[in-house]
Amino acid sequence: MIKNSQQDQKSRSQIKREFRELKDLGIQLAGLSKGQLRAMPLSEDTRDALLAAKGMTRTALQRQYRYLSSLLAKEDTAAIRAAMTGELQPHAEEVAAPHEAEHWRDKLLSADECQLAAFVERYPGCDRTHLRQLVRNAKKERDLDKPPRSARQLFRYLKQLSDQQD
Repeated sequence: MIKNSQQDQKSRSQIKREFRELKDLGIQLAGLSKGQLRAMPLSEDTRDALLAAKGMTRTALQRQYRYLSSLLAKEDTAAIRAAMTGELQPHAEEVAAPHEAEHWRDKLLSADECQLAAFVERYPGCDRTHLRQLVRNAKKERDLDKPPRSARQLFRYLKQLSDQQD
């Protein structure tokens, strides 16, 4: 009988690991915006504690994270983690479009004509003449160490094409 109760108890190390995981989850949740927090499956006490953590200093914030850990222990952390990945996913998609435009801009400015052909194949609706002009001007500015005005225009044009295709 005593043996079973000892097996059911968690080790001190396991308790500390779980507490650390809850604290990390609390830190991640505290970094979310108010709108994102509203979408999370949290109790009002936990939500209020997370909102209170927004304006705290370092030592007070550390105490608040420990308090959040105790509150999160009573919550359904699996549902919270699932909601977090769902909330953060649109942000990742928003970031991907400018990265793709930067990637194409760098490829087009690499002075390789096959990159231009690959871009035109990917975006058949682009204005080739305008694109060539932007690339030529951006290369000229780069070679003369001038501010990258045309490179910015090229980036905006590429982002616009990417947004239109999506």
